[in-house]
Amino acid sequence: FLQLCASRAGATTIAAPHKNSTITELSMDFFMVTSTLGLINRAASTIMSPVYPNLWIGCMKAFYCDHFVLPLPDDHRFPMLKYSSLRERVAQSGLIAPDNLYVPDGATDEQLTLVHTPGYLDKVKHGGLSTQEIRRIGFPWSSQLVERSRRSVGGTISAARTALEMGRAVNLAGGTHHAFPDHGEGFCVFNDAAVAARTLQAEGMVKRVAILDCDVHQGNGTAACLEGDASIFTFSIHCAKNFPFRKHPGDLDISLPEGTQDEQYLQTLRSGLYLALKAARADLAIYLAGADPYHGDRLGKLALSKEGLAERDRMIYAACARFGLPVATVMAGGYARDISDIVDIHFQTIAIAANGHV
Repeated sequence: FLQLCASRAGATTIAAPHKNSTITELSMDFFMVTSTLGLINRAASTIMSPVYPNLWIGCMKAFYCDHFVLPLPDDHRFPMLKYSSLRERVAQSGLIAPDNLYVPDGATDEQLTLVHTPGYLDKVKHGGLSTQEIRRIGFPWSSQLVERSRRSVGGTISAARTALEMGRAVNLAGGTHHAFPDHGEGFCVFNDAAVAARTLQAEGMVKRVAILDCDVHQGNGTAACLEGDASIFTFSIHCAKNFPFRKHPGDLDISLPEGTQDEQYLQTLRSGLYLALKAARADLAIYLAGADPYHGDRLGKLALSKEGLAERDRMIYAACARFGLPVATVMAGGYARDISDIVDIHFQTIAIAANGHV
């Protein structure tokens, strides 16, 4: 099908790299395919659109849990409203068919303890967290916090399972990459990407997973949860001088200076992404599509435009397609002063995942 699409678009044959190719040759081959992806998408559209105009758009599945709301003070800086606003935007757009929007089951104790210690899970479940532990997480404890956290992880597990079946799927929440095995921090209680990866491994669905973290903050919790586990590759590209101030090294970390703009970010991501996927040899990618590298983000310190973030998403999906990887996408951070900016950025990620363009 891809070869047919390429011929319809006037593209040249896509050849697999020779096993004796140099790194430079492999990189050139990889990015020639990346640049060809737009032609392939347009060709695919011309094949499908006349008869099934919404076939590709409607088939991707998404999981949401925004109706499990945390009781936060009015002046709390976490933008909880972004989740329901995003789901409403997705539903109103017709991008995903109504019957492809699902409420996930909550993650079970068995799934959560594939990553988190039984002692930490017990404290979260029964309100045994200390004042310091609660302050570190950034949310007041409540039974709603426990249920919301379970559902958010469940959304990523469901999106990962579905991506293996359909190629791509989305959790309209998730990306809680600051949660460690024995504690939470930075608005993160349980580490959804790590739990999802381990769950699918335990179910025999995958052997190796790549976690591609493009949130503006380094995925310190994910790196700690998966430290020493060669079967799950962690890649993080983030602002150097930002939370967490003590980084926990993952398999490949790229730190960027404050104020980094589109061109430098995308050039750096391009080279790092190729190295990560080549080393990961994965069966599945979990993509943390943070909205917080945006120049208007209150907690970000990078300076990407919305179009730059859209190009980041295209690059991620093109690269994963090149390596034959299904992709489960999660939203991760976003703290712009105007919530509509956060929703815009998350929505364009979902649109690119579903349709290849915005």
